[in-house]
Amino acid sequence: MPKPMPKQDTHAALTKAGRALRVVILIALALLFLVPFYLLVRNGLATEREITSPDWTFFPRELRWSNLTEVFRDPSLPMARALLNSTLIAVSTTVGTIVLASLAGYGLARIPYRYANVVFYVILGTLMVPAAVTFVPSFVLVSSLGWISTLRGLVIPTLFSAFACFIFRQYFLGFPKELEDAARVDGLGYWRTYWRIVVPNTRPVFAAVGTIVFIGAWNAFLWPLVIGQDQEAWTVQVALSTFTTAQNLNLHELFVAAAVSIAPLVVVFLLLQRYIVAGVERSGIDD
Repeated sequence: MPKPMPKQDTHAALTKAGRALRVVILIALALLFLVPFYLLVRNGLATEREITSPDWTFFPRELRWSNLTEVFRDPSLPMARALLNSTLIAVSTTVGTIVLASLAGYGLARIPYRYANVVFYVILGTLMVPAAVTFVPSFVLVSSLGWISTLRGLVIPTLFSAFACFIFRQYFLGFPKELEDAARVDGLGYWRTYWRIVVPNTRPVFAAVGTIVFIGAWNAFLWPLVIGQDQEAWTVQVALSTFTTAQNLNLHELFVAAAVSIAPLVVVFLLLQRYIVAGVERSGIDD
């Protein structure tokens, strides 16, 4: 009779099998995740006939790079202007949200105030208010200020973020107080302590929140659609929506424009993805 395998060898074999299975599952999930990106590139570089043909090919017989320039030359689609608008809005929203939310979070976490917890819970309460409830009043306010189709109207009403304030406040609660105490001994107040000590040592959470806010601002559709009424104020998402309302649907232009619109998000995510996990992980949720 064959001798049974030692327990150590059995455990090692099971460990290797488990690792191999995890690798296979991760590869399968990665390929599944990449399918939409593949479809964008494949259809964006194909002809209309190849996109709608029942005979599917993995790649077009001839890659039509001219489709890319065609999108930017289309007079009915101001793609270059839309990219510029989206960049200005996303960057302005990200910078403004980070500054306001970090200052609010630091104040709630460090500055002694009798009603600090009350203010914090009120801010959290705004997360439970549906966006549809505040949409019409915000539009009326922006319209009364004359901010329709302006950068101010597209950016300023979106700067408040209760989620970002919550993340910063929780992160600053765990920030070493010894560093701040040393700064106060040197004569620094709350303001200079924040800018000279706290900010340089909390870059992960700033990068994490900034990445999340940037992606959200870039993908925003309803508010830019209502406020950016002039074609010169269109964002990428609004420009893409014109394809679905056009009488003649140009499929290859639609796929190329979609690929161009997500390219900045892919770059930002690849550069800062490690900060998203690190920043949120360090923020915690305990007082």
